[in-house]
Amino acid sequence: MQHRCIVVKIGSSSLTSPEGGLRREKIQFYAEELASLRRAGIAVLLVTSGAIAAGFSAIGYKRRPKLIHEKQAAAAVGQSLLMQAYNEAFAAHEMVVAQLLLTRSDFSDRYRVHNALMTIEELLQRSVIPIVNENDTVAVNELKFGDNDNLSALVANLVKAKQLIIVTDTDGLYTEDPRKSPQARKIERVGVIDDDILGIAGGAGSSVGTGGMRSKIEAARIATSGGVPVFVGVVREPGELEMAASGTGKGTYFDTTLHTLPMKKQWVGFHSTPQGLIAIDQGAETALLSGGKSLLPAGIASVSGEFYPGDVVEVANAGGQVIGRGVVNYAAWQLQAVAGLSTDEVRKRVTVTRIEVIHRDEWIHLKH
Repeated sequence: MQHRCIVVKIGSSSLTSPEGGLRREKIQFYAEELASLRRAGIAVLLVTSGAIAAGFSAIGYKRRPKLIHEKQAAAAVGQSLLMQAYNEAFAAHEMVVAQLLLTRSDFSDRYRVHNALMTIEELLQRSVIPIVNENDTVAVNELKFGDNDNLSALVANLVKAKQLIIVTDTDGLYTEDPRKSPQARKIERVGVIDDDILGIAGGAGSSVGTGGMRSKIEAARIATSGGVPVFVGVVREPGELEMAASGTGKGTYFDTTLHTLPMKKQWVGFHSTPQGLIAIDQGAETALLSGGKSLLPAGIASVSGEFYPGDVVEVANAGGQVIGRGVVNYAAWQLQAVAGLSTDEVRKRVTVTRIEVIHRDEWIHLKH
C-alpha cells in the first residue's frame, strides 16, 4: 500500500438515538471530519457499527432486540439505511464510499482475508473511502466483535494502518469511573497494556451499542501487538478528529514499539483457530521471547488437544499463561512421544519434516 491509512471506528451510540434510528446530523458530522482528513492527503478507512440500532425501530421492535434472528432481521434493514446515510453524507464532499461486510470466519481463512486486503488497497488507491461493518445477517455466533472494536483492530493490523482511532463517548481511560469518583484521574498515554490497565476498564457503557471501555482496551491490545498505535477518546467538535490523528486529541493514546506484522504472522496471531496447547519450560520461554529461537522438543512440558502438522497451536509458559501461537510441525501424538527429549533422541523415535516444533518464522508472541 502506497499510503498507510488511518482507521477510524465509530460505534452505535455515536450514530443512533437510544430509541433506535439514525441521527443524520451525527453521520454528516463524522463524514465532514473524515473528509477533512482525506482532503489533507490522509487515506482513511471507516469501521462502523449501527446497523442493528438503525434498523430495529424501522421494522417495529420497540427496543433493541436480544434474539439472534431478530438482530439479524434488524441488521438486514439497518445496513441499507446506514449505507444510504453515509453515501449521501460523503456525496456532499464529492467522495465515494464502498461497503465491506466481514465476519470472523473471513479473517480465519487466509485466502479470504488476503482478498479483502486486495480490495481495500484498490479502493484506497482510487480515493474511495472503505466502510467496514460486521456482516451481522449471516454471523452464526453472538453478533459482536465487541461493538466492532476488535474488528477495527484486526482491520487496522491487516492494512498496516498508521493509527487506529476508536471514537467513544468518554474522553479516554480513567483510573476510576469519572461519573462516580471525583478522584478519577485520566491516563494520557499507555505504554504497555498489562493486567492493571485491563482491570481499570469497566463493563459495557451504553444500551444502544454492545461495547464498553474493556472491549476498547482489548482492541488496543490487538492493534498495538500488531504494531499499530491507538487513540481512544471523543470526537464531538469540528477538527477533533484531526487533533486525535495529530497527537493532541481528547482521549488516551496507546503506544507501541513493535513493527507492523506481515500477513502470515497476523493470521497466526489473531485470526487462526488454535487446535491445541503446548506447555513449555522456563528455558524454552526465554529462548522464544528473548533469544529469537525456534521451539524444540526438549523444551516441551506437556501437550493437549488433537492437532496435525500445519495447524496453529497456543504455547503456554510454566505458569499457565499463553505467551504466543505458532504453526506446529508435529502431530499431537508425535509431540507427546518426544516431549522433553534431545534432538538426537527425537530423530530416533519419530519422522518429521522439520525438527523444530515451531519455527521462529512461524511464531508470534502475544506477551508484551
